[in-house]
Amino acid sequence: MGHVSPMVLVTIRWVSVMVALYLFKKDQIAADWAVIRPRLRYLLVLGAIGFTGFSVSLYYALVHTTAINASILQGGTPLFVFWASFVLFSTRIVREQAIGFLISFIGVIVIAVQGEFANLITLNVNVGDALMLAAIVAYGVYTAALRSKPAMHWTSLMFVLCLGASISSLPLLAVEMAQGATIFPDFQGWMVTAYVVIFPTLLGQVFYIRAVELIGANRAGLFINLLPIWGAMLAVLVVGEAFHLYHAVSLIMILLGIGLAEYGGRRLSRRA
Repeated sequence: MGHVSPMVLVTIRWVSVMVALYLFKKDQIAADWAVIRPRLRYLLVLGAIGFTGFSVSLYYALVHTTAINASILQGGTPLFVFWASFVLFSTRIVREQAIGFLISFIGVIVIAVQGEFANLITLNVNVGDALMLAAIVAYGVYTAALRSKPAMHWTSLMFVLCLGASISSLPLLAVEMAQGATIFPDFQGWMVTAYVVIFPTLLGQVFYIRAVELIGANRAGLFINLLPIWGAMLAVLVVGEAFHLYHAVSLIMILLGIGLAEYGGRRLSRRA
């Protein structure tokens, strides 16, 4: 915050990777274009939801809530991956998964109401936490929808997803500029931006796409449960944020629920 505005970071993030992929892999993209073209609209929308929708919600959430809250809430992403898989593809679930979903969801609610359930009755929820809920719903839908992507090289898929993200980010950047809220990166801002482009944007997304191919959306999504652990730890050690009892309760519930759901998923896989 204060070193680069959310929409500048989002736009640079996806445009940079899109341009880099095209420059270094344009022959591969051209070879896969016959596969991409019939599903182009689907893939562009997928990039807009999973890349732009998620990152915009996340960055604006961090303006209003803590890094600890944002990190732990992201641990609820597998819950919405399961939900989206069920809605979009009628994916079967077993009792352990259903119970795990419920426990994880309650853990998400604990964070959203900051440990005070009276806030739930009065609908007094931090706007940043509400934006984080929107972010994890968007990424859950994106992860489940990857199941229907056409078969192609990962660079071609990443390119067209980044194209969709870049196109959808430009109108939002224009809105930010019209509001006079644009902050172009200073030195620290460029360091942050470079890290975001290389690691979570390029390497992280590529590994995640490959993981979905290898073990499926539901099981791949469960590994996001490591994020709240690292995120909360770094928020305390690096940013100096306070860790409260309700953070611990929420973290335990989310991880317990996801672990139970993973156990049920493995049991369902063995049956199949």
